[in-house]
Amino acid sequence: MGFTNQFQCLCLALIFVLGAWVPQAMSRTLQDASMYERYEQWMARYGRVHNDITDKEKRFQIFKENVARIESFNKANDKLYKLGVNEFADLTNEEFKASRNRFKGHMCSQNELLSYKYENVTAVPPTMDWRKKGAVTPIKDQGQCGCCWAFSAVAAMEGITQLTTGKLVSLSEQEVVDCDVKGVDEGCNGGLMDDAFKFIQQNKGLTTEANYPYKGVDGTCNAKKEANHAANINGFEDVPSNNEKALLKAVAHQPVSVAIDAGEGDFQFYSSGVFTGTCGTDLDHGVTAVGYGVDADGTKYWLVKNSWGTGWGEEGYIRMQRDIDAKEGLCGIAMQASYPTA
Repeated sequence: MGFTNQFQCLCLALIFVLGAWVPQAMSRTLQDASMYERYEQWMARYGRVHNDITDKEKRFQIFKENVARIESFNKANDKLYKLGVNEFADLTNEEFKASRNRFKGHMCSQNELLSYKYENVTAVPPTMDWRKKGAVTPIKDQGQCGCCWAFSAVAAMEGITQLTTGKLVSLSEQEVVDCDVKGVDEGCNGGLMDDAFKFIQQNKGLTTEANYPYKGVDGTCNAKKEANHAANINGFEDVPSNNEKALLKAVAHQPVSVAIDAGEGDFQFYSSGVFTGTCGTDLDHGVTAVGYGVDADGTKYWLVKNSWGTGWGEEGYIRMQRDIDAKEGLCGIAMQASYPTA
């Protein structure tokens, strides 16, 4: 009789444990199913296709972890910016940096006491947005090619060309990628904005995007298309480094190429607001400062044009906090800025 009671008790305990475990297991399964459906919708939206089931599972796990991190960040609600599930959601941060961020910042140094043509400027407008003044072409997408440096330089050149001629012309990044190969610039493997400016000056100009369209891969220089110049520059100047006030004077007068540390996960998934995230000064990405302003809560910011398509950030742009305590600026934005001269 005692054995029977013990057996009954054991069965009841087992039923109790299973009763508590089964709903949890089902809940986890339902959560995974819901997330997988979300992943399928995400793949359809961005045209992602996997022929290998193993790779698809790997990407799903990365996607799931990234989504959890993004949603957790946004729920905290203690930041001036938000993150979003964008086209980079199935990439690890290391994979993302390897394909997008190839600015060769370590190969360039600047002087904090450098003289430049805007140094004697005493007053600048309280806000500036070169888009509203017709000096910024629509957002472009560099794709899987690490030529952010070319997009940054070309955007700055498009700006100065419009300011001097009154015409906004989309110029060719692919020409820079294919033809600027005799120095440190290496197309999709990285380069420097200053060296791009040198190439354009020595080449006596740059052709249009329409004439030499972007392919997103390293190609052979097309000499015939390259010879059809649509715009030119006389040279370029470096902004004194580690000086946001000097950078402000320059951006008040024209779009400026800047280098930043865009290696943190928050930058990968930035969606909106004034970016105040944690980042270092290991410059790895070339972008273009096309303005500045003050947010509704009084936070000063830089308006920055990126080259990751309109699905990233604020339709391709990011607002980065301005006038921080560190002399390098947030993410090193004031360390290696330069602009073309006409």
